Amino acid sequence: MPTAVKLHRRRRAANMAAHMRRLTHWYRAVINNNLTSLSSVRGYLSRSYSQVQTDFSSNRVRRTFTDFFHELYQHIIVPSSPVRPRGDPSLLFVNAGMNQFKPIFLGAADPRSEMATYRRVVNSQKCVRAGGKHNDLEDVGRDVYHHTFFEMLGNWSFGDYFKEEACIMAWRLLTEEYRIPPERLYVSYFAGDATSGLPADEETRHIWLSLGVPSDHLLPFGMKDNFWEMGEIGPCGPCTEIHYDHIGGRNAASLVNADSPDVVEIWNLVFMQYNREADHSLRSLPQFSVDTGMGLERLVTVLQGQRSNYDTDLFTPLLSAIQQRSNCPEYRGRTGEADVGKVDMAYRVVADHVRTLSVCIADGVYPGMSGAELVLRRILRRAVRFSTEVLQAPEGALASLVPTVAHILGDAYPELHKESDRIMDIINENEAQFLSSLKQGRRVIDRTLQRLENNATLFPVPVAWSLHRNLGFPLDLIGLMLEEQGLSVDQRALDVLAIENENLRCQVQTSVGDTLVHLDLHSLAQLQSGEVPHTDDSPKYHYSLAQDGKYVFQPCHATVQALYCGQTLVSEVAGGQRCGVVLDRTCFYAEQGGQSHDQGYFIRDGLPDVLYPVEAVQLAGGYVVHQVTAAEVLRKGDQVQLYLDEPQRLACMVKHTATHVLNFALRQLLGSSVEQRGSHVAADRLRFDFSVKGSLSIPQLQEIERSIHNIITENNAVYMEEVPLARAKDIPGLRTVDEVYPDPVRVVSVAVPVADLYDSQTDRWTSVELCCGTHLLTTGEIGDLVIISERQMVKGISRIVAVTGDDAREAREAGQVLTQEVESLSARLATVASPSLADANRLAKEVGILTDAVDCTAIPQWKRRELQTRLKGLQRTTNTSIRKLETKEAAVKAQSLFIKNSNKNIVVDTVDTDSISVLMKTVNQYSDRAPGTLIMLLSHQQPSGKVLCACQVPKGFSALSASDWALTVSARLGGNAGGSATVAKGTGSVANLTEALRCAEEYAQDKTQNGC
Repeated sequence: MPTAVKLHRRRRAANMAAHMRRLTHWYRAVINNNLTSLSSVRGYLSRSYSQVQTDFSSNRVRRTFTDFFHELYQHIIVPSSPVRPRGDPSLLFVNAGMNQFKPIFLGAADPRSEMATYRRVVNSQKCVRAGGKHNDLEDVGRDVYHHTFFEMLGNWSFGDYFKEEACIMAWRLLTEEYRIPPERLYVSYFAGDATSGLPADEETRHIWLSLGVPSDHLLPFGMKDNFWEMGEIGPCGPCTEIHYDHIGGRNAASLVNADSPDVVEIWNLVFMQYNREADHSLRSLPQFSVDTGMGLERLVTVLQGQRSNYDTDLFTPLLSAIQQRSNCPEYRGRTGEADVGKVDMAYRVVADHVRTLSVCIADGVYPGMSGAELVLRRILRRAVRFSTEVLQAPEGALASLVPTVAHILGDAYPELHKESDRIMDIINENEAQFLSSLKQGRRVIDRTLQRLENNATLFPVPVAWSLHRNLGFPLDLIGLMLEEQGLSVDQRALDVLAIENENLRCQVQTSVGDTLVHLDLHSLAQLQSGEVPHTDDSPKYHYSLAQDGKYVFQPCHATVQALYCGQTLVSEVAGGQRCGVVLDRTCFYAEQGGQSHDQGYFIRDGLPDVLYPVEAVQLAGGYVVHQVTAAEVLRKGDQVQLYLDEPQRLACMVKHTATHVLNFALRQLLGSSVEQRGSHVAADRLRFDFSVKGSLSIPQLQEIERSIHNIITENNAVYMEEVPLARAKDIPGLRTVDEVYPDPVRVVSVAVPVADLYDSQTDRWTSVELCCGTHLLTTGEIGDLVIISERQMVKGISRIVAVTGDDAREAREAGQVLTQEVESLSARLATVASPSLADANRLAKEVGILTDAVDCTAIPQWKRRELQTRLKGLQRTTNTSIRKLETKEAAVKAQSLFIKNSNKNIVVDTVDTDSISVLMKTVNQYSDRAPGTLIMLLSHQQPSGKVLCACQVPKGFSALSASDWALTVSARLGGNAGGSATVAKGTGSVANLTEALRCAEEYAQDKTQNGC
């Protein structure tokens, strides 16, 4: 018998003895008090766990978990990663503790990083399940255990211990450290699957039996419940789950995995031993691992003796704070029909969602219009709805809960304290925007209802989807608002639109990566087991400045170490085949750190005229993979000479150094609170995302460019040096982002040598960052920098796009040209005292064309803002002039028509005009002169044959709707129309107008006569 099992049994026996002593002592007390019934003894055995455990706060539960594995089993405590996944486009949010360790499971961890050394790890991970495959959003609030944000407690073994040790640790933690009664626990294991050719996990079953789990508490289940998979492909394996019976004093085996609220899963232990291949087959992993996950909220519920997660100290302070801010009775924990008015559901929704909003915004995910940002916007708006409509809380109440969230979670996640003000600002701004959208959406619904037939029962699906997609209306809110009007919407058609939208999003996300060659984990393991050394990519930094000021890139000669083609390693590839080439050394930069990969080619020794173009360069597990379409046969062991596309590389170096200088200039102007939220460096431009409350002003944009220009003019040296990671983190003012850094790490400093940065050896504040990218050697090589775009991507995050060198010069010149054109147009407008309507329309068109040019041309952003302001003023001037001239022309036409048709109740006539606006104004003015008249005017355009239509009926006239009238006539003309019951307009096309006039008059007469 294993020693670990023996030790565990001894501990278990000691615990049982102590338990029996307590029971005997209590039973004697019962006898001494002359109790004649044994019912109280049964009460002791089955009473709520809260009577046994009263000292486990959520903070203590979390700390006990990490300390247990760290102190007793030598696990490294790894901080939670942010909820935005690191370089994983397959996920909207981190939704499991294992997400940040995927590079280890896939064999792709940087061998120089701390992650590559992990063998035993423990942590508490922030997780969000809302959107994508794991989506709990619509379930939150309906019950007492679903959440969008939760914490996942987990321990991992990467090629270290496996099933036996994992089970022993889990059982000891639950029964000894947390003191959960063993008789309340049930364990499931994998029963096998004949279709997949997988046997039952008898090994795990015997381990649990050896630990004392009764056979009737040990249950087999199939693939659905006890086989865990990372995704459609990737590492997977059988799992064993530990379940807890809230009731106790019975055998609850039949309730395990039966969706019973009384018997719940609390811990899942996954044994990663297979890989799901692209053909859906299973293949044994080269290294077995353990991945466990236990939801903190559910565990705290057990340890605090509650039945609802919302009754624990993770939520009760929040629920109390909500009650103080709302106009509702206190939270009572009701669900379903018992929850009259859905008040308690609203409490749960608001409490859950404000936690999610706080954590996501603190981690740099802000409400927006796509991806994770769109999901967060829906969460925020759902919370606002329940807060304002159900709980009747005032605007701003949701944001005021953020300090309570920080109080509850801030000890574990201190960024919540640091970012509280920013979180509240963003929630308040988005709440105000949504409440405004609600008013706008109600107007859209009201207008749509007015256009529907009286007996209509279905609301137009396109309008409902537009409200949801563009104004952010939750679909269930649309349903409720329509239900109040006695209508509904075709849910199936809405679902189709939602699926199409999701498919489009997925296509956009995956289209870029579909063409790349990716080393799979088996090939990576094969390279490592074959002792193929990692690629030496240090030659990418081997360049210098010659005396003539030009960069010299040293030549690089390499040997083909491996060829990857068709998801497997091969010894050779034929001409025309697309493959991945691994070399022993390379000067090519693999895409990472926001910088685009290098381009170029290599030639094979002996074939100097045959080029092998390098299309992409990636880094996987320490190997640099060059994506190549072979021009001729290429074999393992071939010698090759590498040639960079030097202009492309140099352009990337310029943009990357300029990005660092831009980051520094932003912090100089806006303060140290500015946080980088993303960047991308390409040959043609740079992109930089950063946190800031609002869009930058014109003076701020100008000041940033001046600051950068000064640094360029100073021609400061750029220092780069590899230093130990721990040493680098001691540098004052160091800027880092959420990445896994190698050790040693490369430090890039402008103007100050790296050695002088330590211990405040210099008083100079400068740009210093950890960066693996390629950089210029002096800042003067940037030449110039112009910010050509700056806008808020979402509330609180701005994106700058900038160009450098000749592109910057051309942007400045284009700005000057457009400035001159705006000044010229402004002068012409000032000199035209009494323009005709045609002249005014022509000038307005020129303003529009020039506005488009200013919006779309690459010019300095501050200049764009100035010109846009001036052009808006010119547009207002021309529009005012046009309105006055149109009104004047319409008055003349209306007078002429009135004289012609003054005795008619129904007027159908033609007007000579090219403007629908003039036509509408003529209709309006005629109706003002003859209030009881039904009037429709048509204008026939020659030679196109296009027909303009406008009509108006007296307000409150029920026999005839203006929109129906216009639609009928326009449809006869092959066109369309729209409007209200009183005023409408449309278009069509016809060679002969006589038939249209007759149709219009007959339709009006028929409706009027029938209506009377």
